[in-house]
Amino acid sequence: MNNEAIVEIQRIVGADNAFREEPMSRHTTFRIGGPADLMVCPTSGEAVAETVRFCRGQEIPWFIIGNGSNLLVSDEGYRGVIIRIDQNLQHVHTEGSIIHAEAGILLSRLAAEARDHSLAGLEFASGIPGTLGGACTMNAGAYGGEMKNVLHSVTVLDENLEVRVVTVGDLDLGYRHSRIMDRRWIVLEAEVLLAEGDRGRITERMNELRDARVMKQPLEYPSAGSTFKRPEGYFAGKLIMDAGLCGFRVGGAQVSEKHCGFVINRDHATAEDVRELIGQVQKRVWDKFQVHLEPEVRFLGFRG
Repeated sequence: MNNEAIVEIQRIVGADNAFREEPMSRHTTFRIGGPADLMVCPTSGEAVAETVRFCRGQEIPWFIIGNGSNLLVSDEGYRGVIIRIDQNLQHVHTEGSIIHAEAGILLSRLAAEARDHSLAGLEFASGIPGTLGGACTMNAGAYGGEMKNVLHSVTVLDENLEVRVVTVGDLDLGYRHSRIMDRRWIVLEAEVLLAEGDRGRITERMNELRDARVMKQPLEYPSAGSTFKRPEGYFAGKLIMDAGLCGFRVGGAQVSEKHCGFVINRDHATAEDVRELIGQVQKRVWDKFQVHLEPEVRFLGFRG
C-alpha cells in the first residue's frame, strides 16, 4: 500500500484507530500471523462502509475480522487492510425480549446481557470466543444451539455497499453457512429474539456449559476452536482419533490430546505448521475412511 492510501484511510477511521504493520498474532486466538499492511478499528458502520468503498476504488485487498477466533493468518501476514470491528462496535441494549447489538460484541457478553435480563436461548453461545457478526455469518452453534434459532434480523452492508435489514428467513442459515457468507455481506448489527426465563436456571445452564468446555476442550492452549466442520454422519474428532492422530504434531502445532477436533498452538507454532498439520490430517482421514474433512478455520494471506 502506498502512503497516500494509508493517510486517506487514517482520515476515514481516525489516526488513533489505524495501525501500520500490525502483527496479526496479536489479533487471532491462534496467536499466529505476520503483519498486516494496515489494521483499522472503525467506530461506526459508516466508517466501515467508507473504508471498504475506498479500498474497492483503489483495488486494495481488505478483510473483516472480529475476535480472530476462526482465522489462521499466514506467517507473511496480509498485504492489505484488516478491518477489525470488535474494538469499537460493541453497543448493546435490550427492549423486552429483543436484544439489539452491534456486530463487534463478543458472544459471551451478549449471553451475559440475556442472562441479566432473564432471557433464555443464548446459553449455548456463552463460551463461543467470537463476535456477533462472525456468529451470524457462519451460523455459529454449540451444544445443540445455533444462531438461526435466536436471530430475528441482521443489518448488513451488502455487495453494493448499501445498508439493508435482512430478516432471519432470508439469510439461508444452515450448518456453518449463510447468505451473508455467500454474498460477502458485512454484518453491522443484529437483533436476537429470546424467551423469558428464570435467571437462576439460565445461569446454571451457562455454568454447566462452561464446565463441559473446561473438561473437554484444550482451552489452555491457543487454537481456533473446532478445526473442521462436522462431516455428515460423522464426528471430525472421532475420525481423527480413529485414524491414530491423537497428539500428532507438525512443528509447534498439534492435534489436541484432549479433543482431537482441535488443532492447537502447542509450542510457538507457525502458520505453516498449522496448515501442514491440517493437510496431513485431511489426507490420513481420507485414506483410512474416505471422508473429506473441510476446515472450519479460514485461511488468510497464504499463496496458492
